[in-house]
Amino acid sequence: MPQSVVALVRCESYDDTAVCAAVAKGIALLEGAQAFAHAGEKIVFKPNVLSSSDPSDAAIAHPAVVGGIFSAFAGLGATLSFGDSPAVESCAGALTRSGYMPYAEKYGVAVADFDAGQDVANPHGVVHRTLHLANGICDADGVISIAKLKTHGLIRYTGAIKNQFGCIPGIRKGQYHARIPNVFDFCQMLVDINVKVRPRLFVIDGIVGMEGNGPRNGDPRPLNVLLFSTDPIALDTIAATIINLDPAFVPTIALGVSAHLGTSDLHEIDIVGDSLDSFKCPTFNVQRKPPLSVSSINPIFGAIKSRIIPRPTIVAARCTACGTCVKACPVEPKALAFAKGGKPRVPPRYNYARCIRCYCCQETCPARAIKIYEPLGSRLLPLFVKFWIGLEGLRIFRSKKKR
Repeated sequence: MPQSVVALVRCESYDDTAVCAAVAKGIALLEGAQAFAHAGEKIVFKPNVLSSSDPSDAAIAHPAVVGGIFSAFAGLGATLSFGDSPAVESCAGALTRSGYMPYAEKYGVAVADFDAGQDVANPHGVVHRTLHLANGICDADGVISIAKLKTHGLIRYTGAIKNQFGCIPGIRKGQYHARIPNVFDFCQMLVDINVKVRPRLFVIDGIVGMEGNGPRNGDPRPLNVLLFSTDPIALDTIAATIINLDPAFVPTIALGVSAHLGTSDLHEIDIVGDSLDSFKCPTFNVQRKPPLSVSSINPIFGAIKSRIIPRPTIVAARCTACGTCVKACPVEPKALAFAKGGKPRVPPRYNYARCIRCYCCQETCPARAIKIYEPLGSRLLPLFVKFWIGLEGLRIFRSKKKR
């Protein structure tokens, strides 16, 4: 089996000159930009722009990295555009407020249409044979994916594979969450998007990653690395290894292997550039256990999911009552809402019976006011599952004995 190549390049700041040099080195290690774009083609760059954000918060792919990638592709004669679909704002607005436009203007990169989309066939998808993708993606000949290395409340880590969720227009992303509440089914949907979109190159900005309460409200953590590959599974595997997270705990990795998107076998990954060991961060703050899904264990557990599945909670002292979380909640009726006739600046309240644990509220909160609370039951769940399996085994044994 051919080796999947992952390029690791050290870069210790977002200085434009340093970043451009690091990006150029990383792409050169993968045969250069000319391997991914040709004259006359339409190439769209898809950075991770979760929402308009100060780049120093480490919630988005840093504009300097995106600018460095623009620079690498600018002289190839391709028509270049870029965009993403933030959950609660327009693509152009988020790109402008986050500081990307000076780089776009410098290198002649237009803003693509990520606010509207169309249904497209996905005949090679494992489960999802039709997807609703942004027009900017549908109109392109090739996609370059630029992710940010961050923790994620739902799937532990967000990187190369998860970045393509932004290929779905913002309002539709909430609908996908509502239709697919099971975390493993949701991850299969992410994999199916990648099966359709097939970015030609994946880049992860890990110069400063995000740990803790990611993907928006965590804490910046310098990792001093840019990662490059044509294999998103190998790339996510190496990124997980850097932050001391078992790749087996990231559902998109195993599902991506099954969909033939790449390899997670370290023996089949050729690391070029700088040493993997030089970037490892064993103390990175990330949940080092697999996500929980009630329905994947037994339907009876649905009745006690609030005691088992980690849930979003509002830190009242930080909440500004802006209503972003309510707007982002994808279920109807909403899983959180303001009390009727409530006092100004009083936080909304959750109805956990409706909450599907998609964590869209936590992901979009601009005030860092929503955290994920882990009930005691989730820590005891492995023991409970063993007990349940034991009871099931005893029941089967007794039924066979009666025969």
